[in-house]
Order: sequence, then structure tokens, then C-alpha cells
Amino acid sequence: MINEVMQSNIRELERFLETNKPVTVLTGAGLSTASGIPDYRDSDGNWKSAPPVQHRDFMTNELLRKRYWARALHGWPVLYNAQPNESHVALANMQQQGLIGTIITQNVDGLHQKAGATDVINLHGYANEMVCMSCGAQSPRIDMHERCLALNPEFAELNATALPDGDADVETDFSQFNIADCLNCGGILKPDVVYFGDTVPKTRVAEARQALSESGGLLVVGSSLMVFSGYRFARQADEHGQPIAILTRGKTRADNIATLKIDADIERVLTGKGIERA
Repeated sequence: MINEVMQSNIRELERFLETNKPVTVLTGAGLSTASGIPDYRDSDGNWKSAPPVQHRDFMTNELLRKRYWARALHGWPVLYNAQPNESHVALANMQQQGLIGTIITQNVDGLHQKAGATDVINLHGYANEMVCMSCGAQSPRIDMHERCLALNPEFAELNATALPDGDADVETDFSQFNIADCLNCGGILKPDVVYFGDTVPKTRVAEARQALSESGGLLVVGSSLMVFSGYRFARQADEHGQPIAILTRGKTRADNIATLKIDADIERVLTGKGIERA
């Protein structure tokens, strides 16, 4: 039996896209959960686990960095090996069809690009790249991961459950963990992502704002918009009279300004699964 509510959701989104094309898309963690990557918040927008590490704490607390990298031995491979799900593919196809333009993503997994999307702004960076906080040298994270594994084989044997963005749920004495530092200068290596407490580069924000201003509206997918770095684009669209559609599970920070709100399974809506075609 075809779900009439789902049919209605799919039709409404199709109308929104056709009427306002090309729209800018803003994506969040809810888009990648079907790829096996855990998300941060529940349907009410509350943290499911402890909030992620703050930039200042990462830079000033060596024991916290040891804990971070020890847990990453278990959590990051989940992120690194993840593959695009049908929602990523659907958005890439919509982009090729001209229904959507720029994809602004709060995710750091690179799955939009793996799915074939071309015009993508990684708002918070890319977790599979490293940057030295002293000399600025960039390097693949896989190199850092393998060096940490070689230095800490006993930590690799711990049992752990993956958490969002390459973290993992494991607690032990991390004081003996050996961190692999920058091969160029010996400085602190950090994933090339925007941590909580840090700011998105101004040029990246300006690029995203420009893309939105030149589009017909905003489609938010899989984000609660609880973080201002994403919510700012909903505010921008609202201030300029652009229509806003939100497709995600649970409430969001922009529900009161949305033109269309769809609280349903993201993959089914984006792919049109379960709808009766003429």
C-alpha cells in the first residue's frame, strides 16, 4: 500500500524544486547516517552524546589531543571508508538536471563529491586531510592514521563504538598514547576541519552567501540548523524573501521561517521511492 503522506511529501518537494530552480542546497549530518556515519543530535535538536572537542581545548591540552587521536583510531576509519548513499546520488543527479545549483555541506565526509556532485562548498572542511597548525603543511589523514597505529598498537586493540565525525566511544588511560606530529616541522597536526569554537573562513562563507543570493531558494536536507554556521543561510534566504524548504527528521531552528517543512525519511523523499507514477 502506497503511503499517501509520503506521496504528498515527494510531490511537494518536486513542485518546490521545479518552481524555484536552481535552488541552493544546505546539507547536514542527517544526510550521511544512511552511509553508516552517526549524527550528533536527536529529533529535538539535543546532543546524543558529549559535544565535540573545542578548537581551543584541542590546541592547548595535550592529554585531550592524546584522547582524541586514540579514539580516532577506531572512529575515523568509519568516516574514511563510508560510501555515498542514495540521497547523495539523488542530489548529484538533481544538480546535473539543473534543479539545484551549489551544495553547501556542513558534513566533512566528502560524500557529495564521491557521488558525483561538482559544485560543492565544504563549509566545515574535509576530515580526510590534515593541516599543521605551525607551518601550514597539508597531508593526507591516512598517513597520520597509519603512523599513530604503528606508534600505538595496544590502543588499536581496544573495543569501541563509532561516534560522529571520526570519534569513537572508548575510555581508558590515554596518557601513554604517542601522537604523530608534523613531519615537516614537528608541529601539532589537526584535521582540516572547523572545530566547535572556531570560525568558518570568511572567503568560504562569502562564496556560499553569493551562491545562495544567485539561486531561486534554499533546500535544507538533514540538518537541525542548531549551529549558526548553517542557520545563517536560512536567515539570509528569509531576509531576502527566498523560499525555504526543509527536509529532515525532527525539529529545526528554522521551522518558523520555512516555506515547506517535510519531516520524513530523507532517502525516500529525495529518490521518490514509494510514489505512484502515472
